[in-house]
Amino acid sequence: MLFACFQVSAQQTAATPQVNTDTIRNFSAYKRSITFAGLLQTRFLCSLTKDVDINGKNFDPAATATTGQITNSFMLKRVRFVVKGTVNDHFSANLLVNFAEFNSDPANKVLENAYVKYTLSNYLNVQAGQFRPFFGIEDVVPNDIIRTLDYSNQYYAFGASGWQSFQTGVAIFGNINKGGRLRYYAGAYNGNNRNQANDNDNAKNVYGRLEADVFKGLTLGVNAAQGSLGNGNGNALGIDVKGGLTLNERWELSLGGEYKTGTNFALYNALMVKPRLSDVRMQGFYIFPIVRYNTNMSRIRGIEFSSRYEYFNENYRFDHNSRQTVIPNVSLIFADDFYAALQLGVSIDLYQKNVPFTTAYNHNLAYLQLQVRF
Repeated sequence: MLFACFQVSAQQTAATPQVNTDTIRNFSAYKRSITFAGLLQTRFLCSLTKDVDINGKNFDPAATATTGQITNSFMLKRVRFVVKGTVNDHFSANLLVNFAEFNSDPANKVLENAYVKYTLSNYLNVQAGQFRPFFGIEDVVPNDIIRTLDYSNQYYAFGASGWQSFQTGVAIFGNINKGGRLRYYAGAYNGNNRNQANDNDNAKNVYGRLEADVFKGLTLGVNAAQGSLGNGNGNALGIDVKGGLTLNERWELSLGGEYKTGTNFALYNALMVKPRLSDVRMQGFYIFPIVRYNTNMSRIRGIEFSSRYEYFNENYRFDHNSRQTVIPNVSLIFADDFYAALQLGVSIDLYQKNVPFTTAYNHNLAYLQLQVRF
């Protein structure tokens, strides 16, 4: 009789299965993992302009001191180490350090990314700590895939004023519609740049970005931000576009472009005589076309030809001195996804007016750059 009861019980259980029952009772280690990655980027620089050093500064050749007369040099630009830890399907952490910063004064430099990310769904992600606010296409380009000499001039200028680059705060982002063709990014951060113990004022920078896939291979983005750097409030605006087109199995074309305007807090804080903050504004744009030929050879995967053009003016409302930069570049890609690449090119800088013994001086810089990801 006992054996018969067990048989009946088993048949009833099999006949009435429970649907959509969550079998996981403890998510503490669900999908837990840790990954490591790195980047080594080394280069050789050579100034092609007489009496201009590798940093673009004009010097007096008759001066007895030679510290500012280095016209060629080997250097380590980036030695990055990345650690990503996944706690479970919702929580993860990211750590990024750049050991190349130890070559100079490492204060407020070495630590780059250090944030915790919470993923609720494709529609809501939250991250807190130190990271790059999503304020343009260069902020979402992976740190270890730079397909020319460096980031744009406007990226560094907007970063120095607290609008871009590594900042400390909180951000939310995700899809707006089901297909993910429309996305949002928003957040608040201190706005006084990376590796600072505290904010330098009680005001926080806030930003927002909308990004839309207009059609396959073309994405448009708009950005807006407001904040301060200890001396009043300012704002920044931007619009960008990126796209790609596969011509055939061998040739590919990609294009990126961006325009930004914003308050130049860094310049304002450096001025001895303070004008109105609203008059100290910067603006610029760049266009970055890339043509790639896929060789599909065992050792050389592809060759890229590019030439980024950029116009930038760090103070266009008064005492302006616009800067134009052209960087023709050729890249030999030895491993897919830029895991190993050799780049050769020239950075050509043209100023509206030359200012002797400063970096605002026309110059050409040749470079040979090798980068390896792992």
